[in-house]
Amino acid sequence: MAKKYSFNKQDIRVLLLEGIHQSAVKYFKDQGYSRVEYFKGALDDQELEEKIKDVHIIGIRSRTSLTAGVLRKAKKLFAIGCFSIGTNHVDLQAAKHLGIPVFNAPFSNTRSVAELVIAEIIMLMREVPAKSAAAHRGDWLKLSSNSFEVRDKNIGIIGYGHIGSQVSILAEALGMNVFYFDIEKKLSLGKATSCSSLTELLNIADVVTLHVPETDFTRNMISKAELDQMKKGSMLINASRGTVVDYNSVADALRNKQLAGVAADVFPIEPASASEKFHSVLQGFDNAILTPHIGGNTLEAQENIGMEVAEKLVRYSDNGSTIGAVNFPQISLQPNLDKQRYLHIHQNMPGLLKEINNVFTGKDINIVSQFLQTDPEIGYVIIDTDNQAGDGILSELKSIPHTIRARMLY
Repeated sequence: MAKKYSFNKQDIRVLLLEGIHQSAVKYFKDQGYSRVEYFKGALDDQELEEKIKDVHIIGIRSRTSLTAGVLRKAKKLFAIGCFSIGTNHVDLQAAKHLGIPVFNAPFSNTRSVAELVIAEIIMLMREVPAKSAAAHRGDWLKLSSNSFEVRDKNIGIIGYGHIGSQVSILAEALGMNVFYFDIEKKLSLGKATSCSSLTELLNIADVVTLHVPETDFTRNMISKAELDQMKKGSMLINASRGTVVDYNSVADALRNKQLAGVAADVFPIEPASASEKFHSVLQGFDNAILTPHIGGNTLEAQENIGMEVAEKLVRYSDNGSTIGAVNFPQISLQPNLDKQRYLHIHQNMPGLLKEINNVFTGKDINIVSQFLQTDPEIGYVIIDTDNQAGDGILSELKSIPHTIRARMLY
């Protein structure tokens, strides 16, 4: 017997922005979500605020900013999908306190970013950017000086997470000596060596590559002081976040030959669309590779990201599972065949679970299963019942003090 949902899937509005891969559109529609609105680009602030008012699920990439102000206007929104690794363009705290889980794709583009980093290391080691620029000007720089193999060179990886560890594997396969630094204890892969400090890594590395999130701790973590600690003639690659490197100091290091080459895929300020001009202090250096935030932008990665995030959003919408949410207590759930399911999101206050249970037990409704997870700020509970209790129960759940939102799933 088909499930009766609190409202039909055909009534759930899904908004996908910024050219998210069609694999996401197909997955939503294959799962019965027919009201999918798709845009190839980002929306301006006014358009976004107007569109999001009636949307239940939104999918974005890196150009769309979901601030607390925007989220407060999204009265129907119950899930956000970031079709990317990063989630810094969403106010995660505001979303959580509005009862909106945020899902991302932390794994799907790791290989694409790692391959670009390795390619840039080889190009910089061989001075390909500078020699290519010279050839375009008619100069023939057929020189072996300052041109090196990557084999037996030291690579320093800052951030040994999903991408950093992939870079480690590929670099070691090329014969590089891998060193890494991470603020958390990580298991070394292959022959990679953990450094006890950032300074130790900077002193050792012939090329440094960053793979860290954007936080207060990582902002400008590579600036003049750190560049001065690097080997003279070493190289720097940033494919993580534009704010983690002080590019003014990098430009100075290129001028005084402290750095022999730089590759940057991310910048503090990036154009919102192809029609906007791009500006960077690194423009004009022949030994600087500048790419428009394309580290994870391969067809394979975008297809995988589309599927990964869409699956998480549908799973939450269909059965309440929050596995993979970056701002929410995580509960793994399976759909029930013959039960009624309620979701309740609330401030984490003493006695709330008792009040929730009293709503059911006071009407002799049997709770057959219950799942609860909390963090210091909110609690998320799922209740399955034997009885078809109706909408009255939902109204009572919503009226409990400190409730953020409640929903009868089916």
